[in-house]
Order: sequence, then structure tokens, then C-alpha cells
Amino acid sequence: MTGGSVLLLVLLLVPLAGALVVASLKGGDPRMAKLVAMGVALVELVLTAVAWFSYSVADAAAGARFQLEFAVNWIPEFGARFALGIDGIALVMLALTAVLVPIVLAYSWEEKLPEGRHPAGFFALILATQGLLVGVFAATDVFLFYVFFEAMLVPMYFLIGRFGGPRRQYAAVKFFLYSLLGGLVMLASVIGLFVVSGERLPTGGTFTWTELQRIAAGIPESTQIWLFLGFFLAFAIKAPLVPFHTWLPDAGAEAPVGAGVLLVGVLDKVGTFGFLRYCLPLFPAASQKLAPLVLTLAVIGILYGALLAVGQTDMKRFVAYTSIAHFGFIALGIFAFSTQAFAGSTLYMVNHGISTGMLFLVVGLLIARGGSRLVTDYGGVHKLAPVLAGLFLLAGLSSLALPGTNSFVSEFLVLIGAFPREPVYTILATVGIIFAALYVLWMYQRTMQGPVRGNAVLAALERGAGGPSPGGPGTMLDPAVAAQRGAAGFPDLSKREIALLTPLVVLIVVLGFFPGPVLDVINPSVAATMSEVGLADPVGGMSR
Repeated sequence: MTGGSVLLLVLLLVPLAGALVVASLKGGDPRMAKLVAMGVALVELVLTAVAWFSYSVADAAAGARFQLEFAVNWIPEFGARFALGIDGIALVMLALTAVLVPIVLAYSWEEKLPEGRHPAGFFALILATQGLLVGVFAATDVFLFYVFFEAMLVPMYFLIGRFGGPRRQYAAVKFFLYSLLGGLVMLASVIGLFVVSGERLPTGGTFTWTELQRIAAGIPESTQIWLFLGFFLAFAIKAPLVPFHTWLPDAGAEAPVGAGVLLVGVLDKVGTFGFLRYCLPLFPAASQKLAPLVLTLAVIGILYGALLAVGQTDMKRFVAYTSIAHFGFIALGIFAFSTQAFAGSTLYMVNHGISTGMLFLVVGLLIARGGSRLVTDYGGVHKLAPVLAGLFLLAGLSSLALPGTNSFVSEFLVLIGAFPREPVYTILATVGIIFAALYVLWMYQRTMQGPVRGNAVLAALERGAGGPSPGGPGTMLDPAVAAQRGAAGFPDLSKREIALLTPLVVLIVVLGFFPGPVLDVINPSVAATMSEVGLADPVGGMSR
């Protein structure tokens, strides 16, 4: 048994313990459950800040692969340990999660849940999801990672299935089955990796990441390919890459807004994180061999997701399809094999969580006022709610990677890092930038610009004036949010709503101009990953 720093263990246990406490308040005052949940999330944010400042970039650059490590024997018969540790890539993902969860809780504070659902259950599931995500990003034992990878499906399944929209059961089951299938295939590769390690290590089989990485180059390419495919399928479903993406539009559309932010902002990043942490370092030969296949899927995803986003009539599905396009850029950077592209992809994971998280929240605030998810039920909103319209535009511009916003830096790094090694795929991917401008600006024009129009807007104004609420044949009313459309017509954002979006606005602007502090944390880890793959940067590439 070995010990080490307990900070990561505390980061893991605090939200899980908080989830249990909040769940126990189900029969009591909803406000108390919300206050406890918010308190736990803020404590977790402070602890994550401590982890951030405890992480040494100098040690990482000097070769320390993981820091703040903690390990105890777990299942000695299997060689499995309860081992935690973080590198720069994991650290920025922990920070993203810690920032988003309090914002999600603040958004959900006054959200109307489906009939018979208590806020304590919803808030407890959010905290449980956060705790399990900490386990996923911090695990340095492959079997422990697998356990957290599967376990995190459970709270998200209930968040969608119990608290989501009209088709929540269908979306939840589809999400769970897709993810479970990928996890079971990955389990076969996890077992295969243990068997292979037992044949090459004098101490027998192991699940320890560092031990497995040391023997990775000696595993025959044919064996690597089979093991790689098991991990890749699970991560491609989670990311998701085309054609494994079909669960996301349904899950994103039917999930409550808070859960949807975590789904598209953090949970999906487990897939691309898995590419960087497991696929590339543990199966370097297979990663290089199968890179053209992954790059093809990535470019198809960029173009396919963008084209479908243009044609969406449901705003939540629109956000889901934009995410599919963005994940294509992330995968392109990962499998282009350059430190610059790796850094861009990792930064893209963070920036996508911020930009898409804010876009999802603003869409949720719009739906809360109109009670409809249909694009055609809105128009001229900027005349009624200029602050809401302005923040919608900012989130959209960040999503399309406008220079000066956070996403531009990461997308630029991906493209200039990928071009020297993969010029054809990179050129094709740049077409997605044009499509991104098209789908974001067209969505903004249809919902925010022009005269005041649309069933949702007009009905809300009529109710605010004391008139009837006729609805309409094209209106897609969502029972979970219809009750929020009070008698105040179509109001602009409240002070509380502006406050919960302010941190995301600040991050979009600050990371757009000053990404250096985050890149400084990321760069040593992506350089280590590049070394583990066994490739040098391509000629013509640049290093920061």
C-alpha cells in the first residue's frame, strides 16, 4: 500500500458525499437541498483551485508524468489499485468541471421540474456526476478508470430519464445503451491489456498506467490494433464521432438544461480525453496505423455536424449538432500527431465546454420564456430582451471561433498544428469554419432579429397583457418549462441570470486574449504524450 497526496481523493469524495447528503433531504425543504448542493459545489471549486496552484509546471516539464498521486491496493488478485494522479490535461478538465457545476446549479435554482420530481434528487445527481467525472479524469489505474467510466452513466441516465423533456425515456435509454455497448467492448480490451502485460512483466499482469505505457512499444502491432479498437469504440461513442453520434441529439434535446450543459460541456470530453490518455500512449503503433480512419471520421463529423446544424428546427438539437462538428476538430488535432495540435485539441476541450455550455444556458433561458424549443416560434427577441440577445450572440460568436474569443485560439492551434502532417484533412476541415459562421449567424437572425414574431413570443406577450394563451399548431410546448412563462410577458435577463452567465463571459474574453496560463499547464503533458507516441513534430510545425 502506498499513500501520497490526499487532495485528489478529497476532490473525489466531497461531491459524492454531498450527493448523499442532498439526496437525504428529498422529503424536506427544497431550498435547504439547493443550499447544501451549492455549498458542496463551491467547496469543490476551492479545492480544485488548490489543486491548480499545487500543480508544478516545472516538475511536469522535467518529466513528472503525474502529480498529486495517491494509491492504495484495491484488488490485489487482479493487480488493480485505487490510484489517482493528474497531468496538465486532466487538471484543466477538472477545472472546467468545477467551474461549470456551480453555474449549472445556479441556473437550475428556479427551474421547474417535471411533476412529482423533487429538486433534491436533481441536485444530488448533478453532484454525483461531478464526483464520478473527477474519478474518470484522475484515475491512473486502467481498471479504476473503466469503473468510473461506466458508473458516470448512471446519474446522467436518471437526470435525462426523470427530469428531461417529453421524450426523456427514449433519449435516456438510447444514451445508456450506446454508452454501455462501448463500455463493454472497452472492457474486453482492458482484460486483453492485462493479459498482454502479464506476458511481458516479471511481476505479472497490471492495470497501472505507467507500467502499461512502458511496455506499449513492445506489444505487436496486430495486438495493439485489436486492443486499440476496443478503447476507441468506447471513446468514439462518448465523444461522439460520426457515425457513433446519434444518441447525442436526442439526449441533448431531452435533457434538462443543467444536465445538458454537463453532457455537452464535460461528459463528452471523456471520449477525447480517453484518446489522449489511453489510445495514443498505450497503443502508439495502432494509433499511427489507424490515424487515417479516425481523421476521415473527424472531417466527416465536422462537415456533417455543421450541415445538420444549419437545418435544425429544435434549438437544443441545434446545440448538439454544433458539438458534433466541434468534436471533429478536436479529433483532427489529436490524430494529427504534433504537440501544437495536441495542445490545441486540449485547449479546445476546455473552450468548447465554456462556449457550448454558455450557448446551451442561453438557449435554455430563451426556452424558459417562450416554452418552445422550435426556432420558428421566435423572432425579434432583441427588441424585447436585448441583454439575452447580446449574450446569445456572444456565445454563438465564441462557438464559431471569432478572433478575440476563446475558441479561436484553440481552433487556430489545431489547424496550424495539423496542416504540416495532414494538409488534405486540414483543408477540408477549414470548410467547417464557413459552415459554423452560417449556422450560428442564421440561428441568431431567425430568433433574435427582425420584427417581433413567432408563436412562443406572441403568446408570452399576450399572457403578459392578461390575454388568452392560444398556443398554435406549430408550438412545441415543454411541460418542464412552460410554467416559467409567468405573467411578465417576455422579460429580459434578471440580475441572477446575468450573474450566473458572467463567469462564462469573462472566460470567453480572457481566454481569447490570454490563453497562456492554460497552455503553460497543458504543454508539458502534451509533449509527454507526443514522446509516448514515438513521433517527432512534423517539418514545418511550430512549438510554443
